[in-house]
Amino acid sequence: MYDNIVLFCNIIIIFMTTVSVPLPDDLLQGIKQLVQLGNASNNADAIRKAIKKYLDDQAVEMVLAAQKEPSLSGDLDDLAAQL
Repeated sequence: MYDNIVLFCNIIIIFMTTVSVPLPDDLLQGIKQLVQLGNASNNADAIRKAIKKYLDDQAVEMVLAAQKEPSLSGDLDDLAAQL
């Protein structure tokens, strides 16, 4: 998540990469509203939280999709013959 983490005099300094992304006005207003409601400390925090949630949701979707795939069990030679 972070490019570098540095320990200096018992203080952890975290360096993050900055990404510039053009946003339509409706998304920017939604981000500002999240900050005003106290759901995020600032615009960057709101965007980080949104990306984290999206990545978590995608991971869950991948697990659910994998669970739907057929599983094979039995003798390996019999299974190979079915292919």
